Amino acid sequence: MTKLHDRTLLGRRTLLGAAGAATFAAPAIAQAPVSFAGRTIEFVIPFAEAGGSDVWARFLAPFLARHLPGQPNVIVRNVPGGGSITGSNDWAQRARPDGSSLFGPSASTHLPFLLGDRRVRYDYANWTPVIVSPTGGVVWVSTRTGITDGADIARLRGQELVFPSQGATGFDLVPILALHLLGLNVRYVFGMRGRGEARIAVERGDASIDHQTTPAYLSQVVPLVQAGQGVPLFSYGLPDAQGVVQRDPSFPDIPTFEEVYQRMHGRAPSGQAYEAYRAASTAAFAGQKPAVLLKSTPAPIIAAYRRAFEAIVADPELKARGEAVLGVYPQAVGDAADSLYRHATTISPEAREWARNFLTTTHNVRF
Repeated sequence: MTKLHDRTLLGRRTLLGAAGAATFAAPAIAQAPVSFAGRTIEFVIPFAEAGGSDVWARFLAPFLARHLPGQPNVIVRNVPGGGSITGSNDWAQRARPDGSSLFGPSASTHLPFLLGDRRVRYDYANWTPVIVSPTGGVVWVSTRTGITDGADIARLRGQELVFPSQGATGFDLVPILALHLLGLNVRYVFGMRGRGEARIAVERGDASIDHQTTPAYLSQVVPLVQAGQGVPLFSYGLPDAQGVVQRDPSFPDIPTFEEVYQRMHGRAPSGQAYEAYRAASTAAFAGQKPAVLLKSTPAPIIAAYRRAFEAIVADPELKARGEAVLGVYPQAVGDAADSLYRHATTISPEAREWARNFLTTTHNVRF
């Protein structure tokens, strides 16, 4: 499979062309260059300190201060609550379209929006991305299931698998939909306080199947695989510029969900259930962490942010230090950011209705 490359994700010509068009669209009126000199920019994160989004934002903030015109002060402000819905609603209602506030939603912000959660008062159509940070994930099983190779996944059909979950409507919606599509018999044990606790449950033998994001899989699960205690089944992959799912660059030897489905069913996945899965997996992984401005922000300011993030991605210091926080995944800016953002925040009414009905029927979720 073809890996994603910086050249594809950066879209340099398109970005610079768009920025130039935005800056010089009205030649009759001279516009002062955008500058944030002497100003303070808030990077608002709807999660508590020390979580993944907070670490991500605090890593990027000094780079943003360096590369925005005028080199403003950039501070991170945490507004946690409601699984990120509280801070997201607050930013949507209070932010001003002047570039003074940047917002960093994440997967648990995207998924309630996609499912039509009644608490949501924000709309991704009113925001525009200036960068999107992807991540990946892997579904794996204990060798206590009797399989020692992911290629033998079909043998799991004859047994009940136990999946320790944090909840059906959040991050774990992705494997719930994937395993349903594969036709596996899975019993979900809800109430996990985190994916670390879930992994430990599999290690202890209290559960048999789990999924982890790339950093946790590499640091915590790979040693289990090497010790013969775990087997990777599939990764969620990453969509390319055309939206076609390719193998995760962190796991080039692990097949994608789509490959495994094809092998098990003899055809490519399709239909509303698969559309719901694709929307959820893109929201949770490929498009997990965007930074957004209000769409009503003046075009020259949006262009300044986009140029700044293109410069950040090319910054040698970020290249040297970024892998520990950002992973090996190319950071999407320009047209690539727009594409990932659109896929991560869009679901058809039919697929949404299917997902809601599925969750109500199988997990007693009430919307």
